[in-house]
Amino acid sequence: MVGIAAQVSLYPLRQEALSPAIDEALQIFRDHGLDVEPGAMSTMITGEDIAVFAALQEAFRLVVGQGP
Repeated sequence: MVGIAAQVSLYPLRQEALSPAIDEALQIFRDHGLDVEPGAMSTMITGEDIAVFAALQEAFRLVVGQGP
């Protein structure tokens, strides 16, 4: 396994509130054991490559399922 870092931005467009989707994505990252450093416009996540990609996929699918 390889340690990697990714800078992630999530913009849930056409949603009444942005925070719920963003908060859920951050929790998914933490649940996968990643180091999470939220910023004003993006979040840095670091961890093992398999965990990072799995967390990104899960977060993407969650947010896509919430609306357009």
